[in-house]
Amino acid sequence: MVTADTSDGPVLRAMGEEAVLLELGSLDDVLLVHRALVASRPDGLVDLVPAARTVLAVTDARGPALAAVGAWLLMTAERVLRSGEGDPIGSAAGASDRPEVVIPVRYDGADLLETAALLGMDADGLVARHTGCVWTVAFSGFAPGFAYLVGGAAWPLEVPRLSVPRMAVPAGAVALAGAFSGVYPRSSPGGWRIIGRTDTVLWDTAADPPARLVPGDRVRFVQVTA
Repeated sequence: MVTADTSDGPVLRAMGEEAVLLELGSLDDVLLVHRALVASRPDGLVDLVPAARTVLAVTDARGPALAAVGAWLLMTAERVLRSGEGDPIGSAAGASDRPEVVIPVRYDGADLLETAALLGMDADGLVARHTGCVWTVAFSGFAPGFAYLVGGAAWPLEVPRLSVPRMAVPAGAVALAGAFSGVYPRSSPGGWRIIGRTDTVLWDTAADPPARLVPGDRVRFVQVTA
């Protein structure tokens, strides 16, 4: 098993017998490295799963040996981070392979006015900023179909979470927290600030893939009134 654990570079960790985890320094690093990994993935690799600071590579008995996967992860990460290849948001993994996803939103969320005030603008200004940004799916988590969306330089805003999370957020709620936007795919507890709602289905077990949004997808929110 290839490993690396240095203070100034990627860190590789074994995750059982069929996976290896690449730890990186930032979400921007993840976006850049994940894009390069998707473009060069070896035959037999089962999955690549990005997160806020990591990329998980999963293989099986028919795929490449873990040592080879580890070497590929490290070499790719070191090459990309050394050269600073591309824009982590503007050219995220998979963006050129899938059409932009348009999500219609009714901006009538319970936290819209308060969130706008926290950001030093009115509700119309917040809606304009949210719809004027092309978002990128950085990674998925929290619940099946929940995508963490980042806006790069077009969205430099940080939104504080609710001090007391809601016990139930309705499916389709469009929300903000930290540097992220997201849409709740089903009813669940949550502490993100709700600014709108959509009828777009984000998780469908009969679809392939079941998640409407996958890492690398580009997303644009469009305001609707009905």
